[in-house]
Amino acid sequence: MQTDALAGAPHEQVVRFCDARSGLLGYVAIHSTALGPALGGTRVHPYANESDAVADVLRLAQAMSYKNALAGLPHGGGKAVIVADPGRDKTPQRLHAYGRVLESLGGRYVTAADAGSTVADMDVISQTCRWVTGRSPELGGSGDSSVLTALGVFVAMQAAAEVRWGTPTLSGRRVGVRGVGKVGGLLVGHLLADGAVVVIADVDPAAVDRVRTAHPQVTVAGPDELVDQPLDVFAPCSMGAELDDEAAARLSAAVVCGAANNQLAHPGVAAALADRGILYAPDFVVNAGGVIQVADELVGFSMERATAAATGIGATTLQVLRTSAQAGVLPVAAAEKIAEERMAAGPWAGRLYPGLAAEDRRSGPVPAPAEKLVP
Repeated sequence: MQTDALAGAPHEQVVRFCDARSGLLGYVAIHSTALGPALGGTRVHPYANESDAVADVLRLAQAMSYKNALAGLPHGGGKAVIVADPGRDKTPQRLHAYGRVLESLGGRYVTAADAGSTVADMDVISQTCRWVTGRSPELGGSGDSSVLTALGVFVAMQAAAEVRWGTPTLSGRRVGVRGVGKVGGLLVGHLLADGAVVVIADVDPAAVDRVRTAHPQVTVAGPDELVDQPLDVFAPCSMGAELDDEAAARLSAAVVCGAANNQLAHPGVAAALADRGILYAPDFVVNAGGVIQVADELVGFSMERATAAATGIGATTLQVLRTSAQAGVLPVAAAEKIAEERMAAGPWAGRLYPGLAAEDRRSGPVPAPAEKLVP
């Protein structure tokens, strides 16, 4: 166990798992179950060492506690990381072994897809584990959660526009989207429909080509050049730590609002952005659409209900940004305070699956029968 990274961590439980036969290695971190079973994705990444993996899973799990609380979900926060190359190492044997690890936790942690994992992977994991969301519709899941993630980011960006410019629209605003994979690509469509002028950037030329084919009116910048573009809004939608001290100093945008997790290289970047008058919408507030979607599977998936809940991210973002301004604190601090108050209030604090009858609200996931699992 990586004791240096764990020292002082407020997490309820951290599990290191290893399966020599399949080559599986990774960690599950449960930060909080104050609002219910921990819910968060499984990240597959070739970490340079286990210390990096531990640091990442601890940070991501805590962010999920805040994200789920702010989204009004009856779930605590957790995360898992598998140390592997997602393009080469995700064998059925490893995913089955991982599923058995999660099954042994008895529902304290419910997983879903994340960076490096897919809906298809969740289907495989569900063969040995009942505590899996984000599965394919054919298996009773909600499928690709990028649809509602993109919607949530968009309505959050409209809320940020209302705070910054007095009107909840991106019409006529120049928005730079860095990372145009599944979520970023869908976000571009929302922005164009709202009248925004969109500049895109991605390290993957194929992703750029797909977006330009669908939306030929977008312009393209180099991945390292986008922050230097004249922008109104910068939307980081790829990997984390996109905004370090140098990037924050170079950024011309008045608003930062994007889908990526852990967008700031370190907490001091939030203050640096505020010092330059840049409004930062915290990532764990605005990118909750995906977890709202997969959480809804646990009560019998309804896209209508999940979409309504994801649209509520706009109102939550507005609350966070207005609280920040009124209290004279950074938006991140305002968001964390609201989340911690909801967590302290206990289970069922928050929005609680709008439209779901009280008698149908459950305090935890409803698993498939255990006899259906692969031994």
